[in-house]
Amino acid sequence: MKALTALALVTAGIAAYGAIQYQTTHSQLAAFHQQVHDAAVAADANYSISATVPAPVTRYLSYTFPNGVPAVALVRVGMQGEFRRPKHEEFSPTTAKQSLAPAVPALMFEADTPILPGVWATAYDAYIDGKMEMKAKLFGAFTVMDQPATPTLNQISLRRWLLESPLYPQALIPSQYIRWEAIDNEHARVIASFKGLEASMIAKIDMLGRLVHLRAEHDGDLNTPYHGSGEYAARSDYRLVDGMMIPHRFVIARHANGTDYPFWDGQITSYITQLYAND
Repeated sequence: MKALTALALVTAGIAAYGAIQYQTTHSQLAAFHQQVHDAAVAADANYSISATVPAPVTRYLSYTFPNGVPAVALVRVGMQGEFRRPKHEEFSPTTAKQSLAPAVPALMFEADTPILPGVWATAYDAYIDGKMEMKAKLFGAFTVMDQPATPTLNQISLRRWLLESPLYPQALIPSQYIRWEAIDNEHARVIASFKGLEASMIAKIDMLGRLVHLRAEHDGDLNTPYHGSGEYAARSDYRLVDGMMIPHRFVIARHANGTDYPFWDGQITSYITQLYAND
């Protein structure tokens, strides 16, 4: 009887601790989303398409902004699909949401995905003021992966902001953070610079002006305990939303040795924009 009583007390203690940690985690997630919001609305946005860009980029900007460039300060996106954890082959149903800043490199991503029957994890990547924080927690409470900021991961997070940019296409207008270089009539190199770091990807843009995919210029390390940005993102199912052509289907993949390894295959389920207050 004493053993059963002790076990019950231990179980209750773990449950109470988990409940407290769950609330703490979700308070932290809300705070990260708020920090991205604050960075976004404070940014010095200039969405004037005045710089000369390569021909495929001209097509993309004309297609994406058919009636001028909306003064979007922040984008909030909901997603669902199938996700594959690092070093695993099986996919699991996943829901996620992001807060995304077009005018300055900043984003917050959080996702819930099952690990085992009855066991799920909350994972998040926060990239704010040039630094990232990446964690995964069982039941949103117990930390199972914690990657502190490093120059390498900060650069990967800058590339992540670049890779997600078709969802907030103002980010791809030339600015203090973005420049384009010509390659050919369907490809151009886009380079993001922020806080002393750079990240680049090759954009493929079809003849209609749709950005078909972004691809990194170097192989990824498939042995890391995180996917990071991935090295490849395909976009499709473009729809007109709030004056912008936004892709609603995506496949994001790692890439090494000539092979793509998809890990996030899904669709946009919600899309909300916030304009600058004076627009």
